[in-house]
Amino acid sequence: MAGEGATWTPIEAEAQRAAKVLHPDSLKLPRPAQRRILTVANQKGGVGKTTSTVNLAAALALHGLKTLVIDLDPQGNASTALAIEHRSGTPSVYEVLIGEISIADAAAVSEQSENLYCVPATIDLAGAEIELVSMVARESRLKEALSSEALDALGIDYVFIDCPPSLGLLTVNALVAAKEVLIPIQCEYYALEGLGQLLRNIDLVKAHLNPALDVSTILLTMYDGRTKLADQVTSEVRGHFGDTCLQTVIPRSVKVSEAPGYGQTVLAYDPGSRGAMSYLDAAREIADRGTEMEHA
Repeated sequence: MAGEGATWTPIEAEAQRAAKVLHPDSLKLPRPAQRRILTVANQKGGVGKTTSTVNLAAALALHGLKTLVIDLDPQGNASTALAIEHRSGTPSVYEVLIGEISIADAAAVSEQSENLYCVPATIDLAGAEIELVSMVARESRLKEALSSEALDALGIDYVFIDCPPSLGLLTVNALVAAKEVLIPIQCEYYALEGLGQLLRNIDLVKAHLNPALDVSTILLTMYDGRTKLADQVTSEVRGHFGDTCLQTVIPRSVKVSEAPGYGQTVLAYDPGSRGAMSYLDAAREIADRGTEMEHA
C-alpha cells in the first residue's frame, strides 16, 4: 500500500479500481439530470453491440442507478447475458410491442443487481416485423410502451435498447423511442463500413418521426493495442466524431467474450479484468455526461 504522499504503482491502482467493481457501494455514480433512453445501434454484426449494452447497463446498476435493458433482437443475446428467461411463452418485448402487456409486466430483475431490469426477447419477436407492418402507429409502438408513467413506476434512470443487426422496423421503433443513439465501432478493418447508411437512417427518423434524436455517444470496442491499425482506426473515428467519442476504449478481451456463455456480464464473471474495468470507466463517462445535460 502506498504511504501518504507516495505515488500509486500500476498494480495498486488496478487493485483499487477492481475493488470498486467488487464493492460498488464505495462508488455511487451520479443520477442523470433527466431519465436517459439510449438506443444501441449498428447494423453491422460483431461490433460489440449487445456486449456493450449489457455491460454498460450492469456497470450503472451496480453503482446505484436503476437501469432497464430492452432486448429488441430476436436472438435474445442480451437476455442470455443477463440470465433472464427468454423461452417462447415468457412475457417479452414481443407482447409489449403488440400491446398485450406493459413494460412492468415484461420486465424481469437480473440476478446480477437489484437495480438491473431486462425486458427479454423471445423467438416470437422474429415475426414481429411482419406483424407490425399492418399496425397503427407501427413505428412508435415501443415509444408508447416506454411512457414516462411506465418508467416512473419502476423508478428507472437509464434505458438501453439493444437493436437487431439490421435497419428494419424493430430498429426504427428503437430509434423513435429514444433521445440518444450509442454506436459501438470496432477498432478493425472496415470499421466505418455501413456507418453512413446507419447515420442516414438516423437522420431520416429524426426528420420524420423523432426530432429529439441525437447520436450522443460513440464507443470504440475490440481495441488491440498491439496493432497500428487499432490506433489508426481510433484516430480516424475521433477525428470524425470528436467529443461524441468516449475517452474510454474497450479492449479486445477473452473474458468479455466468455462471460455471456455463463449467463453473466464481464463485471460479474471477472470483475478485476481489463474488460470489466473498461466498461466501468465507460459507464462513469456516460453517467458524468448525464449530469452535464441539464447545463448544456
